[in-house]
Amino acid sequence: MRWLARREYARAELQRRLHGKGYSDAAIETTLERLLELDLQSDQRFTESYIRARSVRGYGPLRIRAELGERGIGRELIAAMLDLNDEHWQQRATDALMKRYPEPPPDRRERARREQFLRYRGFVQQQVSRAMAQYSDS
Repeated sequence: MRWLARREYARAELQRRLHGKGYSDAAIETTLERLLELDLQSDQRFTESYIRARSVRGYGPLRIRAELGERGIGRELIAAMLDLNDEHWQQRATDALMKRYPEPPPDRRERARREQFLRYRGFVQQQVSRAMAQYSDS
C-alpha cells in the first residue's frame, strides 16, 4: 500500500516487486486481484499518468510506448492511450528541441545531431522534420 500511495504502478511492476520481496505467487495474485477490485491499482490509470509525466519531460510517443511495454502494459492498452500522430507530440518535439538547443544549428552536422536527439527521445520522423522546420523559422 505504501508503494501505491506514492505513485501509480502497473500490475506487472507490482508483481515483480512483490516477487523480489519473497512473497509466493498465490499471495501475490490474491493481493493484486484485491487491489484491482478496490480500484487501488489500475493499468489504465498508470498508463495515463506515465504518458503525461514522460511527455512533459520531453519524451516522444515511440520511446514512451517502448517503456510502457517494458513495464508490462499490453499493446492494446498502449495503442488506445497513445496516439502517435497527435498534434500534442509535434509541440512536445519542438519544445524539447528549443529547451535543449535555444539557437538554430549553425551547420548540417549540428542539424543532424539535433535530429538524432529528437529521434532518441522517441519522436517519429515527421515530428522531427516539422520541429526542425519550426525551429529554423523562429
